[in-house]
Amino acid sequence: MALTDKAAVVTGSTSGIGRAVAEALAAEGASVVINGIEPREEGERVAAEIADRHGAAVRFNGADMSRPDEVRALIEDCVNAFGGIDVLVNNAGIQHTAPTEEFPPEKWDAIIAINLSSAFHAASAALPHMQHKGWGRIINTASAHGLVASVNKAAYVSAKHGVVGLTKVIALENAGRGITCNAICPGWVETPLIRPQIEKIAAEQDLSIDDAKVELVRHKQPSRQFVQPDQIGALAVFLCSEAASQITGTSLPVDGGWTAQ
Repeated sequence: MALTDKAAVVTGSTSGIGRAVAEALAAEGASVVINGIEPREEGERVAAEIADRHGAAVRFNGADMSRPDEVRALIEDCVNAFGGIDVLVNNAGIQHTAPTEEFPPEKWDAIIAINLSSAFHAASAALPHMQHKGWGRIINTASAHGLVASVNKAAYVSAKHGVVGLTKVIALENAGRGITCNAICPGWVETPLIRPQIEKIAAEQDLSIDDAKVELVRHKQPSRQFVQPDQIGALAVFLCSEAASQITGTSLPVDGGWTAQ
């Protein structure tokens, strides 16, 4: 229970990677504010599940990550509820694919707002509290697409490259102050959101679900295996540890070898 005296905010955390990170932090004793776009009743149900499973204090905040004032209010909610903020995990994100010349401007604006700008606003609000304490951990969920590109993902790739750059700046500005900032760069992660893609491949190519998983990831990930959400959660916990106190400004691929190619 290495984080029993720490308070954390994890954005985009009612499912998938974010929930796995929230679960991992709660399992280490952290008090956690989770966040998502679900109706409050559903979000509070998820918070209660995590709290019951790990014996930690967990609350839900439905802040809209596209709205700077709500992002900043989310940080203050953690401070008011738990007496501070020690860990910030910027995980919220959305996606849209289209060729650049066909990319809807409103989709570009939304992706930049939620995937990149929200990380800035959250960090900007959290840093003074961390600086006052002389301890903090900011972990940004970037992507393999923060390091390399793919076609038809102009906004997503731009945002995730921006997250990597923001990570470096925050790390440098806070070096030697007990605060680290790092980016985790996942490749294909097995979450409920991609289940329909797996099932579609299985049906179209007459494959088993396991073989369809390999077919989906093999073009990018040499391991031919999905990253698991709890592996991201375990890495986030490590980055909060004293052992990781000199790891800052880094972008850590968890991608089965994708970006090594």
